Amino acid sequence: MNFSVEEENLICMYHTSDRCRTMARMRAALPDMDTEMRRLANGTIAKLEHMTDADFDGQRFDFTNST
Repeated sequence: MNFSVEEENLICMYHTSDRCRTMARMRAALPDMDTEMRRLANGTIAKLEHMTDADFDGQRFDFTNST
């Protein structure tokens, strides 16, 4: 699965021990996000939903400066 720099950074912010908990933490934060961030989070969650747990565990998520 290919993630944009912004999506990968978002995952890093909410990353926990597994895919489901990471998605749950992101979903819990949605009400506190502005519209643009909520769109990014929902798209990222959708991508995570289409991954398997094994794919998630094998993926390396690095916080990256996009500038």
